[in-house]
Amino acid sequence: MSHLQFRPAERGDTGLILRFIRALAEYEHMEDQVVATEELLEEGLFDKRAAQVVFAVEDGREIGFALYFHNFSTFLGRPGIYLEDLFVWPECRGRGYGKALLAYLAALAKREGCGRLEWWCLDWNRPSIDFYKSLDARPMDEWTVYRLTGRTLDKLAEEAL
Repeated sequence: MSHLQFRPAERGDTGLILRFIRALAEYEHMEDQVVATEELLEEGLFDKRAAQVVFAVEDGREIGFALYFHNFSTFLGRPGIYLEDLFVWPECRGRGYGKALLAYLAALAKREGCGRLEWWCLDWNRPSIDFYKSLDARPMDEWTVYRLTGRTLDKLAEEAL
């Protein structure tokens, strides 16, 4: 890991970002839910700047990525960083790259005056849960995630018209 570097994604990286997203979805058994395209990623990440991506790079090869965006804590009165995706190629796992990506984001959060770094993890993903707990990350068991998508999102949005 002595040659590990980090680099922000550039517009020309959308194909690589999509490959990471698809590999993560496969790992999470959610391949059928990926509808993102290179065009959608380019628009969301580079035109609208809705999120950012950083790559972990070793010897010129992108071996991991993190996709994140800023949120805001009203209780803290400060922004935070929400980690949407973190993925390291399977053959590169166990070498500290995931931890290095999280440390990079933690340092970014501190530099930007953020009050927290947070993410979700699937309940069945024991290797990741154990890894996060080894960092002293605290699960937020008292919270339940709610989501509107597709028709349910459309239905509620129509009530605003």
